[in-house]
Amino acid sequence: MNENLNLRKAAQFPIHLYNSLSRKKEKFDPINPGKVGLYLCGPTVYGDPHLGHARSALTFDIVFRYMKFLGLKVRYVRNITDVGHLENEVAEEGEDKVEKKARLEQLEPMEVVQYYTNIYHQAMDQLNLLPPSIEPMASGHILDQIKIIKEILKSGFAYEANGSVYFDVEKFSKSNHYGELSGKIVEDLKANSRVLQGQDEKKASFDFALWKKASPGHIMKWESPWSIGFPGWHLECSAMSAKYLGVPFDIHGGGMDLKFPHHEGEIAQCKAAFDKPPANYWMHNNLLTIDGQKMSKSLGNFITLEQLFTGDHPLLEQAYSPMTMRFFILQAHYRSEIDFSNEALQSSEKGLNRLMNAAGILRELKHEAGNAADAKLDEEIIGLCNSCYEFMSDDFNTAKTIASLFELSSKINAFKNGQAALSSVSTETFTYLKETFQGFLFEVLGMVAEKKTENSKQDELINMLIDIRKQARKNKDFATSDKIRDELSEIGIQLKDDKMGQTTYTIN
Repeated sequence: MNENLNLRKAAQFPIHLYNSLSRKKEKFDPINPGKVGLYLCGPTVYGDPHLGHARSALTFDIVFRYMKFLGLKVRYVRNITDVGHLENEVAEEGEDKVEKKARLEQLEPMEVVQYYTNIYHQAMDQLNLLPPSIEPMASGHILDQIKIIKEILKSGFAYEANGSVYFDVEKFSKSNHYGELSGKIVEDLKANSRVLQGQDEKKASFDFALWKKASPGHIMKWESPWSIGFPGWHLECSAMSAKYLGVPFDIHGGGMDLKFPHHEGEIAQCKAAFDKPPANYWMHNNLLTIDGQKMSKSLGNFITLEQLFTGDHPLLEQAYSPMTMRFFILQAHYRSEIDFSNEALQSSEKGLNRLMNAAGILRELKHEAGNAADAKLDEEIIGLCNSCYEFMSDDFNTAKTIASLFELSSKINAFKNGQAALSSVSTETFTYLKETFQGFLFEVLGMVAEKKTENSKQDELINMLIDIRKQARKNKDFATSDKIRDELSEIGIQLKDDKMGQTTYTIN
């Protein structure tokens, strides 16, 4: 890709992102010009990666990719949680999730960690996610976490009780804004707090653990100044982000479900230990639902990525490729909720095939500038190419970027089918079209070609006919338009035109 072009576009379309902390869209200004520190809360590795993991990881893969595309140097840290994440994460009760899995499977905890970390990496590779710059593990940073606890104790915002150390939320809130990210109010937490049963060592139920004294049978435990135990869940991200990105760093990411208590805890810990917030910008992706319901094992709608790729699940009508899943997620803005359904996946499959087919055509097109330049066509193509930068720089709006790529694909198909003269486009415009279409489809959106099936070839042919019909209607050649619709209908392919001018089809 043309690096000079992207640097110019970065200046023309500066990145703006929605900051969950301020609850508004802000211009992104990195702490160190030209360099970005990005941290994402990664998976807790005790089970197979699922659709929720895919959305969060893919959201920030796009952030990583687009910033690199514009010429920024990005240090992307995505952690692995392998200790300290208890079953009831809000109340901090129950077994460690990794340790429980190890007990049930009669394995060493680190066997569980290694196995599911490998599975997670395989799934992310299938989805074509770029590996992070650094992927630290919580268990490898115990000393860093102990050091932060000492600083928080020194600041007076933590207390020791029977070998455990807890963060004093109420005391912290008297001089700091606890709840600024999540909107939680300490007075409401106090009013809604339950009577402490078996947790008398806490001053309040909403205080959270920095260090927990291990019970005699607990396996994953380390020595500390307070007891043999293990760190709290929130602490690990504070320690690893501070170590590799500094305090503060630029962007902290995660799913919306992590705002409270995890991210709120991170902010409080960091302010208590360093007298600074951890990050300047907070980004949160929305949830992925299935037929309108939150994905849950108890509801039977929990789908792992392996099940999606093989089709081995009662809710799936077929197997869906990793690129189909990737494209499906990117067709929605990361802050909007996505409802997963077979119909939506099948529509994404067709849409992706259309763009990949256009990319293939574009590679084969040979441009020779003619004498009669079409200024209007040049302007349309340049405007669509610019819109890709504009939309991606506007809070990473992949949905609108993809819509622009569809518009460009119609132009590409028109050149291929002779409905528009490629020679009437200037050399500069054609080069810009080629670099933009390929750059955004492959480098920014991260799509890769997959092995063609008979169904995908069929989709490409139908989409080509739809493009020809669309151009015919634009030229008021209704005889050709109707002929395509009627002949497709005779072989069982029904076209449907919506109010936005888009055409979809069903096969009977």
